[in-house]
Amino acid sequence: MKELLRTTDPTKIAFAEALLEGEGIAAFPMDVHMSVLEGSIGILPRRLMVREADLFLARAILRDNGIDAEG
Repeated sequence: MKELLRTTDPTKIAFAEALLEGEGIAAFPMDVHMSVLEGSIGILPRRLMVREADLFLARAILRDNGIDAEG
């Protein structure tokens, strides 16, 4: 698995995951339960992971839909 996206915005993760699912790319969100440790203030980033074989296409899908997967 490779990291595709890292963000503190949970809506960006959900949107990216829906876009990838629509294209048949399996994505796995990580760190979604970290709010227990941070107290729900949103300072710890969440990550979206994809298979290494899907990484190039997944980045292109996010870029085409206005999501910056590089930063």
